[in-house]
Amino acid sequence: METIEADYIVVGAGSAGCVVAARLSEDPSVRVLVLEAGGRDSNLWIHIPLGYGKTITDKRVNWMYETEPDPQLHGRKVFWPRGKVLGGSSSINGLLYVRGQAQDYDHWRQLGNAGWAYEDVLPYFRRSERRSGAGDNALHGRDGALGVEDLPDRTALCEAYIKAATEVGIPRTEDFNGASQEGVGYYHVTARNGRRSSAATAFLHPAMKRPNLTVLTEALAGRITLEGKRATGIAFTQGGVPKRAVARREVILCGGAINSPHLLLLSGIGPGAHLQQQGVAVAHDLPGVGQNLQDHFQARITYRCRYPVTLNDVMMSPWRMAMAGVQYAVARRGPLTISAGQVGIFARTRPELESPDIQFLLIPFSAARPGEGLDKFSGFLQNCCQLRPESRGEILLRGPDPTTYPAIHANYLSTELDRRTLVEGLKLGRRIAAQPSMQHWIESEHLPGKDVQGDEALLEHARRYGGSIFHPSGTCKMGRDRLAVVDDQLRVHGIDGLRVADASIMPTVVSGNTNAACIMIGEKAADLVRGKVLARAA
Repeated sequence: METIEADYIVVGAGSAGCVVAARLSEDPSVRVLVLEAGGRDSNLWIHIPLGYGKTITDKRVNWMYETEPDPQLHGRKVFWPRGKVLGGSSSINGLLYVRGQAQDYDHWRQLGNAGWAYEDVLPYFRRSERRSGAGDNALHGRDGALGVEDLPDRTALCEAYIKAATEVGIPRTEDFNGASQEGVGYYHVTARNGRRSSAATAFLHPAMKRPNLTVLTEALAGRITLEGKRATGIAFTQGGVPKRAVARREVILCGGAINSPHLLLLSGIGPGAHLQQQGVAVAHDLPGVGQNLQDHFQARITYRCRYPVTLNDVMMSPWRMAMAGVQYAVARRGPLTISAGQVGIFARTRPELESPDIQFLLIPFSAARPGEGLDKFSGFLQNCCQLRPESRGEILLRGPDPTTYPAIHANYLSTELDRRTLVEGLKLGRRIAAQPSMQHWIESEHLPGKDVQGDEALLEHARRYGGSIFHPSGTCKMGRDRLAVVDDQLRVHGIDGLRVADASIMPTVVSGNTNAACIMIGEKAADLVRGKVLARAA
């Protein structure tokens, strides 16, 4: 069996993994090996911002997961796209750059995770960011690797939505990543000069020029090799050929909220009784592996638009599609630069709350569910999701074969707070749409439709049509309690030489899109491995 040696093995070249590999390989005295189950990010649609419309259902770059039938959603399975390519989900996501709220990270610290308060992580957000456009330099980075830009085009529909939101009392903001998240405004996007800025293009590709960094694609990790209670490497296959990688120092799992716990379970690290049931020998009984699964559940309000200004209209017209291609090629502007949400809202559904608990995205196209084809009429939508869900799910094995996908139990809407918050969010969305500035654009509400009235009817709409907004997290939670998997240094409890650095370590999901937080986790993880920490923000 071919054996490869390195000081550090990074499993997964996703949002965090690309950063970890790039930072660790800055030291020319160490060798870093990256194992990525997917292929190279050579697909053209990865790099065109609107390309997520193609890659979201492209199994060449996407794991194409789905949940188990969900009891709160009438037994529906929910589609979970995850990036299976260099850059991971940062190569196929909707490009939104949202850090979450300062309170999110302060809460992590209150749970006993020293070094993870907002003042501790802000320097890592700043270090990673290359912000162009306005913004407080005390909060934003200008010299980092990750391109963060304003949207290139601001439309009359977007401006009308912002005006309508202010008319119902939501303040205007220019920066969701500024001093306060609350308000309505334009999203920042992970792009540079009209092209996607993924973790691969920003961090990994420049680092791959270094002789001490090796990146293997199509390399599926099957098991963490152990000597007693120490991780020694990874058994993997590449092109169907079994191989082995040996880590002289550490193994760092960066596979994300599904693949990192899955690999731990396959390696015999997890709930002992479950491992035995699945035919896996117990190497270390760690009850929290795969538990604490969280995700942002979204429900949509879709509209028929009075005017042919939506992406639906572009996609229904070969001539307009051709013109969009020319506009992008010449000026890097136009429909092909549209992110999955142009204008956003972070708002409170109850006045007694200290910070927003609901997020909206105005999206200039419409479809009944994520991943389905666009509607065949002029349409746009409001996407509404609860920011801090109480519902918890789990990732479980289906057996010892690494090629068999794990069972994903999301357990959406399993608490009264989650159900009530989402319904209140939908009602707020309707109040915004009822303002004169928006009624100018709306021919009719398509879904749920004007006949759907009352809390129970809106909840039923969410059960029938709602789904993931693609932010799974928490399955290798950081902390000290019984279900904690890693400590505040991201070291797996009870196993030496093994860390996890990705969305799975979040004790609670951040209040917003998760990609920016994953980049930050990668930055901080690299420093924890190197034994240094950036100074706290003043």
